[in-house]
Amino acid sequence: MQELSFQREWQQLGPVLWPFLVRCGIAGLCGAMIGLERELKQKPAGFRTNILICVGSAMYMGIGVLLIGQTSLSGVDPTRIAAQVVTGIGFLGAGCIIQQGARITGLTSAATIWVVAAIGLIAGVGFPLLALISALMVLGTLAVLGPIEERFFHPSHSDDFHTAGESASIIAGPQAPTTSGDRR
Repeated sequence: MQELSFQREWQQLGPVLWPFLVRCGIAGLCGAMIGLERELKQKPAGFRTNILICVGSAMYMGIGVLLIGQTSLSGVDPTRIAAQVVTGIGFLGAGCIIQQGARITGLTSAATIWVVAAIGLIAGVGFPLLALISALMVLGTLAVLGPIEERFFHPSHSDDFHTAGESASIIAGPQAPTTSGDRR
């Protein structure tokens, strides 16, 4: 790999700098919108976390796109970068899911992390308008459907709260009540 002088590197960076900044900026805005909603609800993955995930995903995807356009390397496949982002985000999301006895929390936070990474990938590959539309769809899901879920469904059936017995009953159907008061 040949070394470039700072001036020559800056000249090569010029044509890709603005698209990169726009993509990462849109990703940051999308992550901030979703993160603000999560922060206001005091969820584990809040404002900064969602911004960093979304911008980081956009950066990784942007690098993949730049590699295709700027090098003569064969075999460069940005979809492999996207796949690795999804794998890494899976580990972050798993860390948000917490089981305390029969209670499981953090499923919506884990799903939010996953979808914010996807929004970052969309922005990073060069579709900032689609990223904004996606972020608005996610915001609608989180902000509008949350109160609907609480009103029309039992709060314990929310995707952020299931006890082990309730999860089993959702999957297997209703069970006969126990006389000892224990949950299965």
